[in-house]
Amino acid sequence: MLNLHQLRLLRELAHRGTIAAVADALSYSPSAVSQQLSLLERNAGVPLLERSGRRVALTPAGANLVRHAEVILERLETARTELAEGREVAGPLRLGIYPSAARALASGLLISLRRAYPRLEPWVWEVDPADAPDALRAGQLDLALTHYYDSGDGRPPPAEPGIRSRPVFTERMRLATPTAPAPALDPAPDEDPVRRWRHAPWILPTPGTLCHTSVTRLCEASGFHVDSWHRVDDYETALGLVAAGAGVAVVPDLSAQNPPAGTTLTPLPLRRRSEVAFRAAGPAAHPAVEAFIAALRDTLPTELATEPS
Repeated sequence: MLNLHQLRLLRELAHRGTIAAVADALSYSPSAVSQQLSLLERNAGVPLLERSGRRVALTPAGANLVRHAEVILERLETARTELAEGREVAGPLRLGIYPSAARALASGLLISLRRAYPRLEPWVWEVDPADAPDALRAGQLDLALTHYYDSGDGRPPPAEPGIRSRPVFTERMRLATPTAPAPALDPAPDEDPVRRWRHAPWILPTPGTLCHTSVTRLCEASGFHVDSWHRVDDYETALGLVAAGAGVAVVPDLSAQNPPAGTTLTPLPLRRRSEVAFRAAGPAAHPAVEAFIAALRDTLPTELATEPS
């Protein structure tokens, strides 16, 4: 008989790539994960994994079983959602929020949720949008506020297997520059507001993040390759460095509500679109999704554009 827990582990392996990554994400030892997957292979009666040294790959039978596991786990989530319909929104709710939104919204969001649903127990986990789908699929999170960048084509990124999302709000990205730059930061004459600062030090997020990728692509679209003197993920810190004349940075509206003196913000043709992501659960979303979206919109600054539900 196939074991549901072991199917979850196989699916996690398909998404995360290594047994070590699965073990780390689910707080197991690698040997425990390997043992459970070996039991699954024995019960399936066919090889599911191909081992080559420390690397493991799914066999065709293993990949096919993962597809079935996705359907089984989605149906289970649908059943849970239907059971929750009509019930009071209560109990633990594990919320993933990307860092800049967590700093700006988390406290107000928790207050709003507790006021509307006194028996709800919201827990906040700061998580990068790139890591949120895996955390949702693994059951570590119930909901996640994620984002993607839109340079004008209006196309969202490809859907993640087993994950659905609802758009919530959109921000314009802005170029933060010193109001009175030092001679070393004098911008070059150019109509393009980004290209003008091609010779200035840039304050970039950590490589590999969505934020870093969006800024480098923005600069490439303006005809130059950008490297950074400063690596900063916190937008408040980045704005402080801009005000001190250390360089220029790209920041979202949510983090630029009260910019420090000496900073000029120029709107860019780049937007950050935020969504609430959750495990696929049939046509009816879990009541907690509606509760989270309502509280989020209640917490947002009024000047931020909201998306239709």
